[in-house]
Amino acid sequence: MSPVICSIRREVDVYVAIGRGRELANALGFNTIDRTRIEIVILELTRNLLVHANGGELRFEKIERQGRQGIAIEAVDTGPGIADIALALSDGYSTAHTLGAGLPGVKRLMDEFSIESTVSVGTRVRAIKWVPQRREVKP
Repeated sequence: MSPVICSIRREVDVYVAIGRGRELANALGFNTIDRTRIEIVILELTRNLLVHANGGELRFEKIERQGRQGIAIEAVDTGPGIADIALALSDGYSTAHTLGAGLPGVKRLMDEFSIESTVSVGTRVRAIKWVPQRREVKP
């Protein structure tokens, strides 16, 4: 399955991306709680693209590793970049006069998280959520 790419340029693109992510999460078999977590992550990342970088791309991809399936969500922009990633990942820090819960929340809601950023070049955030492995019920 090839990645789904959503261009994020306007407010309506946020909701299109949430819908596309929901479809993939459903297809992968995520439960309601994890689907909601994924939708929140998509909302946070797309809002960051609009507010901090004047837009960018959000990519969804079904991934497999060691017999497990999951969803990878990647936000990419060519915005101003983040000068201090550690500070940006601290709760309460915001350059947009918000609660400062976006990137730290994304990191907490997902199983894997990485961020790369270069000032005046842009930022790439990648987050992965794995479908929980089902435990066998013994009779």
